[in-house]
Amino acid sequence: MAPVLWRIEEFDEIDSTNRWLVERARDGAAEGLVARADFQSAGRGRLTRTWEAPAHSSLLTSLLLRPPLDEASAHVATVAVALCARDALTRLCGLRPDLKWPNDLIVRDRKIGGILAEAVRSNDGALSIVVGLGLNLTYAGPEGAGGTSVRDEAGVTIDPRAMLDMLLFEMDERVGLISDSGSETLSRQYAAALSTIGRRVRVERMRDEITGTAVGVDERGRLLVEVGADVTPVDVGDVVHLRAETP
Repeated sequence: MAPVLWRIEEFDEIDSTNRWLVERARDGAAEGLVARADFQSAGRGRLTRTWEAPAHSSLLTSLLLRPPLDEASAHVATVAVALCARDALTRLCGLRPDLKWPNDLIVRDRKIGGILAEAVRSNDGALSIVVGLGLNLTYAGPEGAGGTSVRDEAGVTIDPRAMLDMLLFEMDERVGLISDSGSETLSRQYAAALSTIGRRVRVERMRDEITGTAVGVDERGRLLVEVGADVTPVDVGDVVHLRAETP
């Protein structure tokens, strides 16, 4: 597979790097277009939640990918970016976050980053995947939100552009795996990094919640939760890691 030509557009301020890149994807922009902003006025997380951080305090970026996947396998792109962000941090400062299903990077069960992926059809019908990453470099989030930052955990200040450059370096190593043939390798790497597996969890869904033990992830990226004698696959939901039960 030919290497991706990364082309970075940088903004002092934007409403959302994902929103900007989704529009470019619909217009047929080539794979490898990247948006990075110092500040987002309407940054989004899962379930349309908003997120705002002070300027220059986070890596706020989105990547446009056009992998040979169908829409049902779009989670593979999210997995690749999560793994690359983890490895990029390790290279830059020795910090190695865990991953939390479905899209968070955590340190000591405190969120340090999150990912939001969107599947987009261009005007000619081709599939693109826009993957957004927000990574707390010097800002841990609002008081009481349970977040942390690279500076808090590693004692260093990383420039957002330096973090992006290292992320793209790591993406060069994995972008060829974002495919049907490479998804098994990515899924195996993801499962090894996923601190959710083996934990007692509460999964808060739109209409209900379940509590059980996370036992794995299936080929569609769904979390498998053992509840009594049954294993329930979870497509969408907020996962809370629970303390282990004591006898």
